[in-house]
Amino acid sequence: MSYEFLQHYWCFIVSLLGALLVFLLFVQGANATIFSLGRTLEERRMLINSTGRKWEFTFTTLVTFGGAFFASFPLFYSTSFGGAYWLWMIILFSFVLQAVSYEFQNKLGNFLGPKTFQCFLVLNGIVGPLLLGGAVATFFEGSNFIIEKNNLIDTTAATPIISRWANASHGLDALLNPWVLVLGVAVMFLARTQGILYIINNVNDETIRTRSRRQLIIASAAFVVLFVVYLVHLLLKDGFAYNDEGVISMEPNKYLHNLIDMWYLLAVLLIGVVLVLFGIAKTILSKDFILGIWPAGIGTVLTVLALLLTSAWNHTAYYPSTADLQSSLTLENSSSSYFTLNTMFWVSLLVPFVLAYIVYCWRKIDSKKIDRAEIAADDHAY
Repeated sequence: MSYEFLQHYWCFIVSLLGALLVFLLFVQGANATIFSLGRTLEERRMLINSTGRKWEFTFTTLVTFGGAFFASFPLFYSTSFGGAYWLWMIILFSFVLQAVSYEFQNKLGNFLGPKTFQCFLVLNGIVGPLLLGGAVATFFEGSNFIIEKNNLIDTTAATPIISRWANASHGLDALLNPWVLVLGVAVMFLARTQGILYIINNVNDETIRTRSRRQLIIASAAFVVLFVVYLVHLLLKDGFAYNDEGVISMEPNKYLHNLIDMWYLLAVLLIGVVLVLFGIAKTILSKDFILGIWPAGIGTVLTVLALLLTSAWNHTAYYPSTADLQSSLTLENSSSSYFTLNTMFWVSLLVPFVLAYIVYCWRKIDSKKIDRAEIAADDHAY
C-alpha cells in the first residue's frame, strides 16, 4: 500500500464518519420539534424517549469522527479544533447539555422543572446541526488560520506552535460568511426533516404522526431550497487546487471539475439526492408509509460522503486558509506518517464488526415502537 493510497483511504473513512454523523443528527432535529409535535406532557415524553434511546450513537460518532481526524490528519485537528476552539466548544457544550437534559428533567429535586431541560434539548437541536453544518462549509469556503511549520525548528520563535488563528474570534468569524450560514441552516433543516421522519417511524401515535407530516412539508421545503442554492454556488465558485509541488492556487469551477473528473462521486451524489427526496415525498404523500427515514438516511450518508470527498480528492485543499493561501491543508501536507496510517489501516478492518453490533443494538432497541402505554408503564422512562 502506497502512502498516497493510505492518505486517500483515511480521507474516505473520516468522510464516512462525518456522513454518518450528519445522518445521526436526526436526534437533534427531532429534539427541536418537541414543542411543535408534542402539545401535552405525555406526547413530549414519547418524543423525548424516542430520541433518548439513540442520542448515544450521535455523541459517540462525533467523538469517533474527531478521534479519526486526530490520528490520520493531526495538523487539521490541531488547526481546527485548537484554533477554532470557540466554535467547537459551543458544539460540544450543546451536546453535553443534551445528555444532562435527558437524565435530569424528571429527577426528584429538579427545581428548574422538566420544561427547562426540554428547552435545553431544543437548543441543542438548533445549535448543534447549525454549527456542525457551518464547520463543514469551511471545507469549501475556507477558514482564517496560518500554518508555520518552521516554528518547530526556529529557536527564536516565541512558542513552537505550528498553526494559529489569524484573529481573536477563534472560529466564530466563519459565521460572518453568508455561504457558511446557508449550509449551516440547510443542515439544521435537514436534521429537522430527518428527525420528523424518525418520529413518524418510531412513535406509534396517530396524532403525532399527523402533526409530523404537516411539519415535514415545511422543514423539507426549507432544506431543499437552501441545499440547492448552496450546491449551485459550490459548483460555480472558485476552488482551492494544488499541483504536484504542493503549491495552492485558485481554480475556477474546481468542485464542478472534481465531480466531472470523479464521475463515481457524482453518481453517488445523485443517488443520494434521489433517495432523500424519495423518502420525504413518499412520507408526505402516503399516510401509511412510515419508513421514510431509511431511504432519506441512506441518501444523506451518500450525499454528504460525496461532497466531503469532493472537497479533498483530486488535488484539492480540503481545509483552505483565507488568511494565507499556502497555509491551506491538503491530504499530503497534513497527514500522519506512513507507519501510523498503515497500522491504523489494519485496525480499521474491525469497523464492520462494530457496525454490525450497532445494527444489532438498534434493532433490539426498536423492537417495540414508542406509544402512550409504554411511557405510562415504564418507571425508567425519561
